[in-house]
Amino acid sequence: MLDKLKNIIKNLWFRDLGEDSIHINNTAVRVRAGILLVIPIYMVFTLIDVVYGPTWNVVLNTTSVDTFETDWGNNIIYQVEATRRVFDYSFQTKLLVYALIEMLLGMSTIGARFSPTILLASFLVIGRKPEWKPISPKRCAWIIGASFISVCIVFFNPDAIALWVNNLLGTSIPVDENYVPSWLALNLVWMCLLFMWLEAIVGFCAGCKLYALLVKIGIVNRYCEVCEGIDWDEVKRKKQQRLDKKNKK
Repeated sequence: MLDKLKNIIKNLWFRDLGEDSIHINNTAVRVRAGILLVIPIYMVFTLIDVVYGPTWNVVLNTTSVDTFETDWGNNIIYQVEATRRVFDYSFQTKLLVYALIEMLLGMSTIGARFSPTILLASFLVIGRKPEWKPISPKRCAWIIGASFISVCIVFFNPDAIALWVNNLLGTSIPVDENYVPSWLALNLVWMCLLFMWLEAIVGFCAGCKLYALLVKIGIVNRYCEVCEGIDWDEVKRKKQQRLDKKNKK
């Protein structure tokens, strides 16, 4: 047991850091995805509250007064004392920044040393048979996750991001507008939640499938034995067989 702990501290979830093609323990990757799954779940509830929650809050211990008027839908209009709801995204921003750092740390062997979730996941899978997978497809998945997180950070902090860009590039981007629509941020969080759930529970890596496709069409030239091991001719043949059967009916 002590030897296994020493090996985890030394190599984390890597099979051999001296290999030309770095492999990581996919079992630990799935455990880590399960740990980080808490973040998109929390963000879903946050964005649902933002998108569909009330915009105004009625002040407590106030009396509504009938104005004796109706709106276009013949609903009676009441006069109340209310305050416009103000959202504070400081905690959400910190959580998203942490998630972004986690995505970036996992992409390198050096950065992985500073990831609490990688260390924790590596310890949690001690005693389980490792499932070695190349790191390149996983990096593709983490890049997708980092992209989604970055868009959500901009959504929660449009003024700060615009001010930072203006100071950096000397532009004059308005700081009182949100350039990321709420529906986009909400859908990205749903997609991130789905992808991480598939990785953690089902073992399906959407980013890995995308990487395999990029290898197939020649956009990515880095060798990946898992991606290269896909028999695309066989996939094409089976697809053609299904089409032929459908045409015969």
